Amino acid sequence: MVDIGDMSVQEKYASNSICFGCGPSNLNGLRIRSFRSEEGLIMEFDTSPEHQAFPGMVNGGIIGTLLDCHGNWAAAIAIMDRDGLDEPPCTVTASYTVNLRRPTPSDSKLIIKAKTVDESKWDDRIKIEMTLEADGILCAEGKGLFVAVKEGHPAFHRWS
Repeated sequence: MVDIGDMSVQEKYASNSICFGCGPSNLNGLRIRSFRSEEGLIMEFDTSPEHQAFPGMVNGGIIGTLLDCHGNWAAAIAIMDRDGLDEPPCTVTASYTVNLRRPTPSDSKLIIKAKTVDESKWDDRIKIEMTLEADGILCAEGKGLFVAVKEGHPAFHRWS
């Protein structure tokens, strides 16, 4: 599905990021790797034993982080494409919700997808929907509002 030999959007545009969820430079973080797909972004994730809530099941906070960071990157890439930019703007999460549909097994490869659902109302923000599947079964889904920040915001240079 995803060619992990390719460079992820995080590695391409924010190689120095220290974000716990998506920062390539955070050796203790999740270091997610998101790739373009036909509908937005897609990623695969293999959990580790420390990501468990109880034996064999992924912690809900880890699931939330995966959806949040992947959704944030989907928003940044969507704004970049929409506005014809060479690089994505730095985006942050304004709000997001996560619905845990069923326990997520920790011994399965997780497939997380994110797509734009509304970009028409604002220049600096975008709504994204995210899904998380294990073995082809929907385990979690979420929605988020992500905002491109401007100079002066504490996160503005976080991807530099």
